[in-house]
Amino acid sequence: MLFSVNLIHSQISTSDGRNQLDSTFINKKSIIVKLDGKTSYKDYRVISFKKDTTYIDTTLTILKEYTYNFLRKDNFELLAFHNQGQTFNNLGYDFTHQNSLPLIGMNAKHFNYLSKEDINYYKVPTPTTEILYRTGLQQGQVLETLFTLNFSERFNVGILYKGLRSLGNYRRSLSSQGNFRTVFSYQTKNSRYAIRGHIAMQDLTNQENGGLTITSLDLFTNDNPNFSDRGRLDVNLEGTETTLEGNRFYMEHDYKLFSSKNPLNNNFTNLKLGHAFTNESKSYEFTESTLNTGFFGNANVTSGFIERVESKYIDNQLFLEFNSKYVLGTFRVHTGLTNYNYGYSGVLNSTINTITDPKIKGSAVSFGGNWNAVIKNFQLNTDVSITPGSGRISGSNFYTEAIYKKDSLTSFKGSISINSKSPNFNAMLYQSAYNEYNWQNDAFKNSNTRNIAFGLQSKLINLNTSITNIENYTYFDDNSKPQQSGENVTYFKVKANNEFKFGKFALNNTILYQKVSSGQDVFRVPDFVTRNTLYYSDFLFEGNPLFLQTGITFNYFSKYKANAFNPLLNEFTIQNTTEIGYPTFDVFINAQIRRTRIYLKADNISSMFLKKNYFSAPNYPYRDFVIRFGLVWNWFI
Repeated sequence: MLFSVNLIHSQISTSDGRNQLDSTFINKKSIIVKLDGKTSYKDYRVISFKKDTTYIDTTLTILKEYTYNFLRKDNFELLAFHNQGQTFNNLGYDFTHQNSLPLIGMNAKHFNYLSKEDINYYKVPTPTTEILYRTGLQQGQVLETLFTLNFSERFNVGILYKGLRSLGNYRRSLSSQGNFRTVFSYQTKNSRYAIRGHIAMQDLTNQENGGLTITSLDLFTNDNPNFSDRGRLDVNLEGTETTLEGNRFYMEHDYKLFSSKNPLNNNFTNLKLGHAFTNESKSYEFTESTLNTGFFGNANVTSGFIERVESKYIDNQLFLEFNSKYVLGTFRVHTGLTNYNYGYSGVLNSTINTITDPKIKGSAVSFGGNWNAVIKNFQLNTDVSITPGSGRISGSNFYTEAIYKKDSLTSFKGSISINSKSPNFNAMLYQSAYNEYNWQNDAFKNSNTRNIAFGLQSKLINLNTSITNIENYTYFDDNSKPQQSGENVTYFKVKANNEFKFGKFALNNTILYQKVSSGQDVFRVPDFVTRNTLYYSDFLFEGNPLFLQTGITFNYFSKYKANAFNPLLNEFTIQNTTEIGYPTFDVFINAQIRRTRIYLKADNISSMFLKKNYFSAPNYPYRDFVIRFGLVWNWFI
């Protein structure tokens, strides 16, 4: 692993390449970090919401190339719109893990929204910083920063910010977004009490253009040279903007009522009493300075307007956790009280009589439990929760998985999940000045999802397959109205990844095959999706100061009737007229100099010699050929 730590104080290099430090004092009154013994990359820990631990990784691998994007994750099953910060169309779906509660909706807005499960926590021996920079399209850039430090071995604070502003190539396609987070974790010296939590504030704003007009679509697909400047093409909407805002405070803490230790002074058996608290508010705002009745239909207003819907969750959960080697793992039982409030300040459209109550609100009690155990080479995890009653958020969730690790390279995994929950709130209740966008669906039933999945990880191949059955599948039809399917959706998916190496060259392949055997009219995915990367990597120059990685990536998905995008709802809807599916080629040159990774990429070079048939959704072209630059810089004081 290519990892190094620079320290401003005296250090001794050991034979294994790690740094050894004596106690380090800033002054007589305070100690920033007290380090004794050896410090390695494994001491720079990243702890997930589920308390899985990884490390701050400064290596340059092909996975880093795949995750160097605005989401900071591999988006193989997503089809991006042309500008950073815009939404994504789905090329595949994962139903392995399901939310137990309905959400506000506006799903197209939430790809860039960080839930509490997306927040990481840290434990580091020295102050640690990471900066990511990436150029935008036309004017603007992406900047993401992380700063975290431990004031002591038991107390960590982290501050993170991700900001984006990118004009885009097409008219009215500006993205302006910000995500601020501060995280903390602490435990007492005797480890009886522990607490962690975060504050997150997010603001995601997009201009909405409704895609190209019919005339502009012809000019684009026929590659009219007079319109190579995409800003000259007409779009369907003017003066339209959407904003999703969210603020969340999360805290989880526990106290050990009983604890016994083995002779090695490690926790052996303990009983914890804990409490988790979530307070999250969201708002979705649709703004128009000019009416677009030709696109959305008739309205009950004659000039521009602002529509705003708000949602708030307050959740309190008490849990009792017992952990003992003698009874196979960790058991947790919990009960919670959730208060929810979604809706509008009043009736927005007086010409529509379908809205009787502009709010969905109430409270619900939930019960559940978890079991996690390791038995020799087997790892077992089970999670059960139920919210009884007939309220809007009543439902249940069951998930269990078994993992068998044959060795460090080979493992098998099987899982079963059963989920029942109400459709998202915007499918139940929505209001607008546009007459066709007002509904209250009190008769909607819970959507019931059953998923079976299997996985294999080995040196030769990584293979994952799943079968999903969905009852009362909720979707938006070709008139942008929420519906529930009378036919169950049955969805089969198999995904394989492997890499062949020959000298300093490698070929990385990811292939996805999918089949919808029932419910094809409402659930659409391409049959095949593939990504194949041929790349070269090696150290350059005397002393190996620079590590180079360069290659070409081929992407392709087969033709299918991709969902259309509705900018008012910020949802994807069924459409029956347009098929999309095409190949793209990307070229990249990446380099690492010490702890700095530099990225240079030419997106969609195939647009220079293939037909102009590349779209992210009907009427929304994918990005043209563009060269973008960026870097990730880590340093450790």
